[in-house]
Amino acid sequence: MATENAPLTLHPDRLLPADPGVRPVARRLYAAVRDLPIVSPHGHVDPRVLLDDEPFADPASLLIQPDHYVTRLLHAGGVSLDALGVGAGPLPEDRARAAWRLLCENWQLLRGTPVRFWFETELAEIFGVTRRPSAATADALYDQVAAALAEPGHRPRALLERFGISFLATTDDPADDLAAHAALAADPAVTTRVAPTFRPDRYLEPAAPGWADAVKRLGAMADTDTGHYAGYLAALENRRRYFVAHGAVSADHGHADAVVAPLDPAEAARLYGRALAGQITAAEATAFRRHMMLEMARMSCEDGLVMTVHPGIHRNHHPPTLARYGPDTGHDIPVAVEYTRALQPLLERYGTHPDLHLVLFTVDPDVLGREIAPLAGFYPSVYAGAPWWFLDNPTAIRAFQGAVTEIAGLSRLSGFIDDTRAFCSIPARHDMSRRLDAGFLARLVAEHRLDEDEAHDSLAGLVAGQPRKVFKL
Repeated sequence: MATENAPLTLHPDRLLPADPGVRPVARRLYAAVRDLPIVSPHGHVDPRVLLDDEPFADPASLLIQPDHYVTRLLHAGGVSLDALGVGAGPLPEDRARAAWRLLCENWQLLRGTPVRFWFETELAEIFGVTRRPSAATADALYDQVAAALAEPGHRPRALLERFGISFLATTDDPADDLAAHAALAADPAVTTRVAPTFRPDRYLEPAAPGWADAVKRLGAMADTDTGHYAGYLAALENRRRYFVAHGAVSADHGHADAVVAPLDPAEAARLYGRALAGQITAAEATAFRRHMMLEMARMSCEDGLVMTVHPGIHRNHHPPTLARYGPDTGHDIPVAVEYTRALQPLLERYGTHPDLHLVLFTVDPDVLGREIAPLAGFYPSVYAGAPWWFLDNPTAIRAFQGAVTEIAGLSRLSGFIDDTRAFCSIPARHDMSRRLDAGFLARLVAEHRLDEDEAHDSLAGLVAGQPRKVFKL
């Protein structure tokens, strides 16, 4: 039976293979990459946090409120999002402490999840916590973490350096002036390369509320008339070049499906006009977005931005939660998705283009080996994106390693991406990936499918070389 004052321990062999004939190899492989710099080419950390470098307010605002991986599990167990402070901004001390108590009192809800692995790693390695969260330890742990956050060594920039992050991509609106990125790039004290990512989804969905106003603002930022289709395309091209000039390496796309279906330019212009007039139907809006994904691929071939695609999410599945707490609060749910037929028009035109890198992500595990791996195993532009979101767990990652690698090979993988808003979870997530990759390669060595020197080379590639290659760093 679990005790209220149990120690919090991190076993040095956690997630490594249990087989005694494999584990020593995995230990050696993991030890060789454990401390390599982190390359994080897809995530959601706010660059202004790093620019301002203000102390984090409290444990709840840092470790609970922004992390929907944590809050959704607590919510499923009966804890209200309001009590956790979701969407509320910085909390007064009494509410922050109460939210922390709820996490500790419900610690068992994280059992068996990767969230438990990440959180334990954060608490132990960043804050020196040695006791397991529980009702009995909640207040003492809050005080310990809060005291650490008041120290200079736990401010955002100090942690950025401590985590060993060499490259950190954020996610940004195409109409953003990127002032925070410019200031960080100009600051010699910031040694991490912090790059924006071009995220045009809202500008490609003409049936979405506020689309016309967003497009007008996009045109203003690009100093281009978006009152017609040609101007709209020119504005997108202009803003992409602006992002490239500010260090961007990728454009990120997350729509309901992966379908690409070209339209005649005249038809695209007609639909664009209907959208500006507020007359476009849902079917027409979908057709326009599917056409624009081909335009996005064309632009990537021209400006070099890596094209990352992660469709198949039912966004904001629970409208009352959206209305009360806003988006990105834990209720985006995966749906089945198809890639082979969906992407054929794009790949027919650009799949062998030397300047296109197309990274395909999914939260539908069935398509990894069936579709994404074969696509990456033929088209030189296509890479298989690492398991992310709901697939960012040991079981799914191990399935990915076997299903995708044996079809496409290690050279067609993207390398790990952490996809997180929770800043302190970045090193924990990358550590989990390194342990699992070490275990996978160690099994290949034990089965005499790889020599150990090849496994070392492959693991270093997955950790650092591959993401740098795929994302053109």
